[in-house]
Amino acid sequence: MFKINPTILVAIMLSIGVETSFVRSIILNGIVVLISGIYLLMQRPNFKLIGLMILISIPLAFGTWWSFIAFGTGDTHHLALVYASRLYAYLFLGAAVTLTVPVKELLFSLNQHAKISNTFTYGLLAAFNLVPRVRRQVQIIRYAGALRGVTYHLWQPQIYFKAILSALHWSDDLAIAMTSHGFSEGFPRTQTVKDILPKWQWGIPVVLAILYLVIAIVYKPW
Repeated sequence: MFKINPTILVAIMLSIGVETSFVRSIILNGIVVLISGIYLLMQRPNFKLIGLMILISIPLAFGTWWSFIAFGTGDTHHLALVYASRLYAYLFLGAAVTLTVPVKELLFSLNQHAKISNTFTYGLLAAFNLVPRVRRQVQIIRYAGALRGVTYHLWQPQIYFKAILSALHWSDDLAIAMTSHGFSEGFPRTQTVKDILPKWQWGIPVVLAILYLVIAIVYKPW
């Protein structure tokens, strides 16, 4: 199965994403969605998650489309389709990274190949590892409130304020845990897992970015 290194995927996402923001082309947006979707399907992700992602994006795309139809100037129908399709281009570009690569693998790849600092890498990794604990803490806060006859809804800021206070108490435990595992800020660190990145893959984002730019400037697709 063909698989692109996570660092290269991020480079593709950033380069094509920046170019997409300046090019008003429905066809190019569709091509980005098509290629990203094909790569996504090749990696056999969670199809329920993809379906949920598309379902949630429908009202957002419709709102974007309708805002240009109702309040735009000039060729409103074309602009409405451009920005609605651009939303899906960004969505599938991001999904090609986030739904095909585990967070740990992505962070370690960026740490080794994009030279992201160890502090940033392991800090983010610790934050992601705390997500299940944060969810449990939110449930505990809601249960504790229910025992007092107080109902906390997910849209109320009080529940998140209490969760943040609880998370502050975890910071010392987290710092002790990282130190006990040999992490020292500002010092070199050996890698137990070597992320392999073939040199030829560095050409993929360059070629795709140039190809996108040439098509946008020379052919100016609709």
